[in-house]
Amino acid sequence: QVHFVESGGGSVQPGGSLRLSCEVSGNTFSLYVMGWYRQAPGKQRELVAAASSGTYIKYGDSVKGRFSISRDNARNAAYLQMNSLEPEDTAVYYCWGGPNLAHPGYWGQGTQVTVSS
Repeated sequence: QVHFVESGGGSVQPGGSLRLSCEVSGNTFSLYVMGWYRQAPGKQRELVAAASSGTYIKYGDSVKGRFSISRDNARNAAYLQMNSLEPEDTAVYYCWGGPNLAHPGYWGQGTQVTVSS
């Protein structure tokens, strides 16, 4: 069993910033990669950012240069700093963890991010 605690979502104006946090407990040994996916209404779920417990980092094309992911391996936690937010970033953001990005992995409950003026 893997238990996720997500926090940091909310509403912000365009150009603003938010920071998402995800802490994991339980059988965390398989969570070599952690990150976030997002899903907006009527759209497919897409990768936002992922980072390994080593040096691997991957960002979705739409967030490159604006979002930054970091890990705290000692706390089994991941953080997503989101800057220069745009209305198109509005979605439910899901924390994810697994051995690699091809694996189904484990999912958090999701947190809403709304960017609107």
